[in-house]
Amino acid sequence: MRVLVTEDDPSVSAALAGALTRAGHTCDRVASGAALLQQYRSADIVLLDLGLEDMDGLTALEQLRALSEIPVIVVTARGDERSTVQALRLGADDYLVKPVRLHELLARLAAVARRYAGLAVDRIELGDCIIDETERQVLHDGATIALTPTECALLAMLARHVGAVVSRQRLLDAVWGEAYSATSRAFDVHLAGIRQKVPMLRITTIRGRGFRLERP
Repeated sequence: MRVLVTEDDPSVSAALAGALTRAGHTCDRVASGAALLQQYRSADIVLLDLGLEDMDGLTALEQLRALSEIPVIVVTARGDERSTVQALRLGADDYLVKPVRLHELLARLAAVARRYAGLAVDRIELGDCIIDETERQVLHDGATIALTPTECALLAMLARHVGAVVSRQRLLDAVWGEAYSATSRAFDVHLAGIRQKVPMLRITTIRGRGFRLERP
């Protein structure tokens, strides 16, 4: 993949680019939000630090999302819950806290790429709702509700097992891959996003067991 490393620390940027290049990826490096917004079209995926030369990374992410749905993985030293939740709500696909282990980063890159490229070309009908995986949206009563690739993959996994309880770990493995931590906040933020966007599709939390998409 062509990876755009957006990082203002030259040593960190060089280390990330070197490791990714050795793993077979092509890397470009930028240090500012302005450069990110100029060069993102040449990349398949963006690694984004939240401390940039010219603006906060969250601002850069918000501006990028107004222009493109390119996959974004935040790689930052900010490990607080507020930053994590805000980045994911603004459209980040994943969130990693430095120092990052290379094998985990590579696994996350692969998982995000699969979510964008591997969505099934079909539609799942649930009552008066249609989950369109190709277009990453839900159709309901003539309205179109846009989903992020991660939200779509998570909802589709639940929809394929409608009426049955699906464990958190099974959902994590299916959507994010086995390298994903079961304690990460990303899962909860994306699930909350689905519940907010499509409240007509009721997802019940079964304590100690998992989650169930109720039959319409």
